Amino acid sequence: MLDNALARLDGALAQLEGAARRRIEAERGRANLETELTLMQDDRARLAAELDGTMARLGQVESAAGDVDKRLEKAIGAVGAVIARVQARE
Repeated sequence: MLDNALARLDGALAQLEGAARRRIEAERGRANLETELTLMQDDRARLAAELDGTMARLGQVESAAGDVDKRLEKAIGAVGAVIARVQARE
């Protein structure tokens, strides 16, 4: 009877140790997931800031391109006027 009780106690302890081991592994996994989530959130924030900066630079480039376009049109008009005057004199 004592041997039977000790065998059952050994089995229960083995199950308890297994459950504790699984719980520790689950906690490690959860910690790893939380670390990964934090890293991903940091990456997302960094990428969002980079995107905002890029969009601002794009706006500046588009504005400069529009300014260059206007200046080119004005220069083309001036060159055209000069050519027209030269042709009229000939």
